[in-house]
Amino acid sequence: MKRDIATLEQLSELSTFDQVIDVRSPGEFAEDHIPGSINCPVLDNQQRIEVGTLYKQVSPFAAKKLGAAYVSTNIAKHLQAQFFDCAKSWRPLIVCWRGGQRSGAMTYVFRRVGWDALQLEGGYKAYRRLVVEDLAELPRKLQFKVLCGATGSAKSRILQAIGRRGEQVLDLEELACHKGSVLGVLPDSAQPSQKMFESQLLTALRALDSNRPIYVEAESRKIGSLQVPAALIETMRGGECFTIEASFAARVDFLLRDYDYFLLAPARLNACLHPLRTLQSAETLLRWQDYVRDAQWRELVSELLELHYDPLYSRSQTRNYGGFAAPARFTSDDLTPVGVEALALKICGG
Repeated sequence: MKRDIATLEQLSELSTFDQVIDVRSPGEFAEDHIPGSINCPVLDNQQRIEVGTLYKQVSPFAAKKLGAAYVSTNIAKHLQAQFFDCAKSWRPLIVCWRGGQRSGAMTYVFRRVGWDALQLEGGYKAYRRLVVEDLAELPRKLQFKVLCGATGSAKSRILQAIGRRGEQVLDLEELACHKGSVLGVLPDSAQPSQKMFESQLLTALRALDSNRPIYVEAESRKIGSLQVPAALIETMRGGECFTIEASFAARVDFLLRDYDYFLLAPARLNACLHPLRTLQSAETLLRWQDYVRDAQWRELVSELLELHYDPLYSRSQTRNYGGFAAPARFTSDDLTPVGVEALALKICGG
């Protein structure tokens, strides 16, 4: 093995590198990257298109000349702007698409400076294969305790409270930037790409101790637009279930607090309700729109629970979660922060 090459096995030892530098274009980096890496493109989005077009329409030689000019200029800029003060002992890992010329160029320059820079063998493509393979196997080695409960039962907040008590938690909705329902889109927070979600998920799973249980919220196969890996959802569905049975009034109150940002954006709320037109009558949708227009929030939330969320929950949980047949049950009529902490304590056996 060449001294300037890092193998995929060394990705499990990222702490041995001072920095992971992804030299792909900003567009490639935005879709997915090794968590914790920084983007220092040796070709920006437009330059990459320009070089690729020249390669196809003129000749590889012409493309390589232009590419070399761009790459040299960009490496020099990154060196001066970000790495000029790095000590001689600094050790970066450099990544491109296939572990080819782009990362090779920066690795060569940095090693000539005197840094022990390494180029990832196979680049991002090899890393991506590793993510897919690990997500098909790693979840099956874990044991899950699954928080179930109808919409508005504060499951996500209880999960966070359990985490604060020192238990292991996997917060899929936080990773997905979505609350997992038709109204789950978060304000000013777009969901990551599917590949980025999987990269972040794998990082979270690797940090867990397989000898200890992991608390997770019951989810469907999709969270917003993102697909939960099959091995994970199957293992979760075989886990031990803990059902939160909160009173209807407490759930309505909780949702009015937890989704308060919709109260300031009625047009956005109506847009989120629109997909329900295939599940609810036109008369019902019109009534809900009237509730939004007249700020009748309690009426809207109550009907959403009665006519949409509760029937959906009853069908899906019984069918999908094996442990739901005889779950541990925790009742409450208080889903305020104090009530959430009390439920977390009970679930943890306190």
